[in-house]
Amino acid sequence: MRCVIARFPFDLTKTEVEQSMTGITPEPVTGLAVTIGRRVYPVMQVGEVVTRQSRRDFTTAEMRRALTRLGFTCHDAAPVTPAWDTPAEQGAEGW
Repeated sequence: MRCVIARFPFDLTKTEVEQSMTGITPEPVTGLAVTIGRRVYPVMQVGEVVTRQSRRDFTTAEMRRALTRLGFTCHDAAPVTPAWDTPAEQGAEGW
């Protein structure tokens, strides 16, 4: 499928993206994420690997659109909850 990312055309397939991400350790997700196989990657990390461009050259929206059209699931990162935020620990600390 032809995608335009950072004003450059790319012919991408879902299998090529999956193969490109094989062996790449996911970075911590803080914004938009994409699930590839069993792993969750930041969309910008995937864009950098697949396009071989700097993350400053393209936007999250461009990558989300391209990855969604390829059949990947894009989603927001799960909010991080502090470990001490459980009711049992709040009572133990005198809250």
